Formats: sequence, C-alpha cells, structure tokens
Amino acid sequence: MLLLFDIDGTLLIRGAREHAMALHDAIEEVWRVDLREVRVETGGRTDPDIAREILTAGGVDARAIDDALPAFQEALVARYAQLVPDDLSQRLAPGAIDALGSLHADPRMRLSLVTGNVEGVARLKLRAAGIGAYFDAGQGGFGSDSPDRADLPPVARARAGSASGAEAPWPRERTVVIGDTPRDIACARADGVRVVAVPTGPFAAEDLAGADALIGSLHELRDALAALEGG
Repeated sequence: MLLLFDIDGTLLIRGAREHAMALHDAIEEVWRVDLREVRVETGGRTDPDIAREILTAGGVDARAIDDALPAFQEALVARYAQLVPDDLSQRLAPGAIDALGSLHADPRMRLSLVTGNVEGVARLKLRAAGIGAYFDAGQGGFGSDSPDRADLPPVARARAGSASGAEAPWPRERTVVIGDTPRDIACARADGVRVVAVPTGPFAAEDLAGADALIGSLHELRDALAALEGG
C-alpha cells in the first residue's frame, strides 16, 4: 500500500512558522513587494498557489507572477534553509514517530508524500524533524510539481510505479492519502484514491467527514489502514 502523507498539520504541528516567514521573504526578494499584511487561507494549499493569491491581492500583474514563479521557488528554498530550526522534533504530531517507524518496517507498506510544500522545503523540514529517512528521494508529489494539489497524487503514484520497476503508475486501489484538510480529501477524490483524515491541523473533525476514515491522531493510523485494506 502506497501511503501519501501530508506534512503540515499531519506529521508536524506548528511546523510551518519559519516556512511562512521564508515564503514572504522570497516574495519580497523576487517581486520587490512587501505583502506581509496580506492574509490568505493556507491549509492544504501549495506554496505557489499561496504566493499567487498573496501577490494577486497585492496588485501584482498575473504575467509578472507567472514569469517569476521558478525564481520564487528557488528563493523560498534558499531562505527556508537559513531559517529552519536545527531541531523540529518537538513539533511532531502525536503518534507520528511510532506510526512511521511501524509502517516503514512493514514490507506491505510504502511511505511517500503529497504536500503543498515545494520539495526543497519539504526535505529540509522532515530532516530537521528527524523523519526524513522514512521518505525516499525521488518519490512523492510536491508544490514544486504543480500549483494544483489535485495534480500531486498522480505524480506520486507515477514515481512510485517507476521506482518499483512497473511501467504503470502505482495502482489507485493500493494508494491512500493521509492529511488534515478538506483539500487533502479533495485531491484524493480527484485521483480516485482513498484518504484518511486526522483533525490535528486547522480543521475540525466535522470538516473532514468526507474521508474514508477519520482518526483522532496518528496513533490510530495502523488500525485505520488495516480496516481499509480489509474492506
């Protein structure tokens, strides 16, 4: 079973503080505008999508946004590398270490990522949290692959299929997204894969009712996956 984990709000709680600072610093560096006072909803969104909404609200021309998005992503990773704490392990979600360790040791499970973080930020964040080794390089779907989160599960499945030596993407029926926002549920539905939701991010349990399974914390993840597999 291919498990596509979200990061912020799912594996890490309050792990995006320095990330948000780096995003605004990168916007100011690339577009020469200070839009820190602009507030947008960020839960479950990709970094390029968040930047686009901030810039649009700040009156930046759409063509100027599109032309500089690659430079923005580079600046974001470089700035986050300067800001990321040496140790983010205290911000791990309840049950994250036990769940990842147990699942990683299970040959029936394959751990991967679907996150709105651009890949460079995601890898730095997971390394600082002490869980980077659970997620293979070259795998997953990231905000740097597409600004549209719905595109990311197919990207992750294609990479997993290729890594396993198959010519086809990893099967949908053997894929589960694990996240904390309605957008995690929506991206799973868009790709026809199942989804486990956990209300450890900004959304309450009732906002996540559309998931195939709703758990209180990652302590319950193995049981939820077993139920999905059995069903």
